[in-house]
Amino acid sequence: MLQIDPNKLENPKLFKIIQAGVAPRPIAFAATIDKDGNHNLSPFSFYNAFGVNPTTLIFSPARRGRDNTTKHTFDNIKEVPEVVINAVSYDMVQQMSLASTEYPKGVDEFVKAGFTSVDSKIISPRRVAESPLQFECKVRDIIETSGKPGSGNLIICEIVFIHINEKILDINGDIDVDKIDLVGRMGGDYYVRTSGDAKFTVPKPLTKRGIGIDSLPEKIRFSSYLTGNDLGQLGNIEQLPSQEEINNYHSKNETNIHISSEEEKHEFAHSLISTGKVNEALMLLLG
Repeated sequence: MLQIDPNKLENPKLFKIIQAGVAPRPIAFAATIDKDGNHNLSPFSFYNAFGVNPTTLIFSPARRGRDNTTKHTFDNIKEVPEVVINAVSYDMVQQMSLASTEYPKGVDEFVKAGFTSVDSKIISPRRVAESPLQFECKVRDIIETSGKPGSGNLIICEIVFIHINEKILDINGDIDVDKIDLVGRMGGDYYVRTSGDAKFTVPKPLTKRGIGIDSLPEKIRFSSYLTGNDLGQLGNIEQLPSQEEINNYHSKNETNIHISSEEEKHEFAHSLISTGKVNEALMLLLG
């Protein structure tokens, strides 16, 4: 494995590693205003949520690596500590990218990128009408991590008002991941989106206590054909099936008759797990 001391690596190379390795990242499409009333709009992917009491969002308009200058967003927030963080859907990703262009101070990216600006309810910066979800935020704190080229500036925000387009909600009134169709940043020019084949589910083990991979029989734990993901799902069951359940399963499944080796059994179990049939796979392996 390649070993790297970050203190001995030049910033551009280190930046590429961080961008590609910490991904996908949500995008904070930040709208700010300076003390003279000039509006600014720019995307930042060093961004995430950090709590709901109070509602805390943090993003970082980092210093430029080439000359250690700061972004207009950062300068504006120091003058007017307010920001609208607009979510970025797939339908607006190209316009969002255009807004990241380093236009001179005073140029309105709402206009340059063709977005519709609308008044916020509580704060001064304006919202992006095309965004399906908009957070009006007050800035609670700013942490400058070092002041060196490429260093982060953590903007700690509290949400004071939320705007949601009803079209992205499901029948229960919750945000539908397909309808909101958010995009995330990867390394380089790569993005991902939250709809279609790019998404999948992993149930959180909060309502039950899985037995753990260590409780699986050795022939399963040390299988050459089952992946770490396979074992993770098998270890998330609450208890091993009884011998009676295993016998009943095998007597009712004629497919198993055609499995002539342990290799075939484990390969078939892998295919069952990949289609969500975890219990069936376990009964097969234990038979």
